[in-house]
Amino acid sequence: MIRIETKRLIIRNFQESDASGLWDYLSHPRVNCFLNEKLDTFEEAIANTKEREKDKLQLAVCLKEDDKIIGNLFAQKEEPDTYSVGWQFNVKYEGKGYASEAATGYLTFLFNEQNARRIYAYVEDNNIRSQKLCQRLGMRKEGCFREFISFTQNEDGTPRYENTFQYAVLKKEWGFLDKSV
Repeated sequence: MIRIETKRLIIRNFQESDASGLWDYLSHPRVNCFLNEKLDTFEEAIANTKEREKDKLQLAVCLKEDDKIIGNLFAQKEEPDTYSVGWQFNVKYEGKGYASEAATGYLTFLFNEQNARRIYAYVEDNNIRSQKLCQRLGMRKEGCFREFISFTQNEDGTPRYENTFQYAVLKKEWGFLDKSV
């Protein structure tokens, strides 16, 4: 069981009771890369939550005061010690620093508890909020993949390819950053 506490948040494994909160933000994904996670029914939200419960690197971000889910963090390990990370947050909780607080806690966990050496994130070129979050986390922009991937289609049915930035931070760099949360 994973449980990370920050000043205002609890980051933990998913529970079936998170379905309504997950439904609240995945019924209308805001970023194209999450279109494949769009939930069309509440029953899908329940099933999705049960799937996330099984994945120890898929974590719910909850308000400490009432354990209400406001977003999620996820990671994928690439052997031997690199992790790809990402996040999704409910638009209703934007602008309050929750994403930064949660991501800082999660990256600290990955570096300290999972022995990550390198953590990176892919961010679409039009996702300014995630780009700024990566910068606040001390991640450097390592490159731009032109027309890297398609999550949706143009009006004529052809794939709409997106440019994608890669941001990364090393464990030895993380120790020098101010990460007070």
